[in-house]
Amino acid sequence: MNPVTIITGGSRGIGAATARRLAAAGHDVAIGYRRDQAAADAVVADIHAAGRRGIAVRADTTDPDQVRQLFDAAADLGPLTGLVNNAGITSPIGPFVDLRPDDLRQVVDVNLIGYVLCAQQAARRMARGGAIVNVSSSAATLGSPGEYIHYAAVKAATDTLTIGLAKELAPHGIRVNAVAPGVIRTDIHALSGVPDRADSAAGRIPMGRAGEPDEIAGAIAWLLGPDASYTTGAVLRVAGGL
Repeated sequence: MNPVTIITGGSRGIGAATARRLAAAGHDVAIGYRRDQAAADAVVADIHAAGRRGIAVRADTTDPDQVRQLFDAAADLGPLTGLVNNAGITSPIGPFVDLRPDDLRQVVDVNLIGYVLCAQQAARRMARGGAIVNVSSSAATLGSPGEYIHYAAVKAATDTLTIGLAKELAPHGIRVNAVAPGVIRTDIHALSGVPDRADSAAGRIPMGRAGEPDEIAGAIAWLLGPDASYTTGAVLRVAGGL
């Protein structure tokens, strides 16, 4: 039986790269997306081109009912074996004192509450065991001063969520790990108001460049796969030395 994996935020960036990587590795994939149906459909077409089954489901991961509907739809592909908690958002980069409460709440809702709701559904449905990978950030330990401390704080909570869930779910055969990317070349930077951040930040990255989505997808795929069968509670940093 083929692995069945759900990827939230699967229509773009790291999520889309992971969907393509997993399809090539033999996974059937359900991607959740928020707005861009055309982009989601293009990822599903690539999954099909790899010979695997794929579906795209519009879902707001901060809404428990929509999360449940995403997981119900994925059940049509077979028993769930994997979840990639990837849907995420930043807010405009700037000083901490200028942070708006609405931006704070949105970052917490999407990057933490959404992860919790999806992990709950996965834990309830992985009757035969499985693996969860949370997409965290190197910001969790760097703090992101002058940029988005609140986002960094939420990603630190993601790491704690990962460790706690790994310990609680291990007896049920469910592994839980995280990948902590550094600066990756995706369109998330445009949402933060600094679209060229991947290039402008290169000078402070020891490897001298931003990462690519495929480089994160490879780490996620490894944590979901059999080579990571004794790995749980780990936060794998993929950040070019940051």
